[in-house]
Amino acid sequence: MPLWSLLSTQVWGPGSVLLILVFLLRLSVQLWHKTQLWDLQHCPTDLTGKTAVVTGANSGIGKVVSQELARRGARVVLACRSRERGQRALAEIQAASKDASLLLGEVDLSSMASIRSFARWLLQECPEIHLLVNNAAVCGIPRTLTPEGLDLTFATNYVGPFLLTNLLQGALQRAGSARVINVSSSWQTQGYFDEEHLTGAGGPLTFNQNYFCSKLLLTSITGEFARRLQGTGVTVNSVEPGVVYTEIMRMLPLYYRFSFWISSFFIKDPTQGANPVLYLSLAKELDGISGKYFSRSCVIIPPAKAAQDPQVAQRLWNASVKLTNLDKVD
Repeated sequence: MPLWSLLSTQVWGPGSVLLILVFLLRLSVQLWHKTQLWDLQHCPTDLTGKTAVVTGANSGIGKVVSQELARRGARVVLACRSRERGQRALAEIQAASKDASLLLGEVDLSSMASIRSFARWLLQECPEIHLLVNNAAVCGIPRTLTPEGLDLTFATNYVGPFLLTNLLQGALQRAGSARVINVSSSWQTQGYFDEEHLTGAGGPLTFNQNYFCSKLLLTSITGEFARRLQGTGVTVNSVEPGVVYTEIMRMLPLYYRFSFWISSFFIKDPTQGANPVLYLSLAKELDGISGKYFSRSCVIIPPAKAAQDPQVAQRLWNASVKLTNLDKVD
């Protein structure tokens, strides 16, 4: 059989061509990520003596961020819903960095009672906090209510970060210079503002729109936090990590999980998704920058229009204060 015939039938068959195309596409995506993102390896920031708190630290982006912060000398508090999974993550990070200083804190971001208990413990352990990464999130499916009567997605993705950041304000200000990073999503542009969603009411929501709206609220309140904390040394920014294949997908129906598994060849892994979050955590050029929304490429971009409106943010703040009882003595 001629050589060209052998190649065409055995090497360059449809299956082989498809595999090669998939490989080349995957390679191009990887190269694109590398050219678009800030280079972590060239960042000299040392965090020795600093304390960082990362929610959702037992897997995905949170785990990668925690490991890098610990590697740079920070004392890292892994804030996890599951103590068992948190212990596993702590052991893995400790194994990767023998000198890592780690604490494990148990907190369910969907529960205000759990957040208050965690904050009391944390403030005793860490009177000064230099970095708070509000990373923990759920995907929005299935639609369920918490024991406190809140939609699980809004409670975890928005109410939890709002309450925790407020409860830790004193420790953040005592640090002298501190950063709060809210991990948002590009899907916030698909959400809309309705403060009644916080209590399980509000306008009707289509498929996964509770996730989109919760991320819009988180982005909006970032600007309000920045305005209220101006001059305190605490900066607050939000960032979209891009589409990342993480365990947040585990609650989706099987056919959606399968779709994400197929697309995982072309979207970011947790290490790539953590890069924009680490940029906001570490980059010296961001000292003093507050109230901004950063893209997956580590540049400042405008968020959804509703998230740019200070009157909307003020209404959201007032509703959130009432919901979380922050206007009452704890």
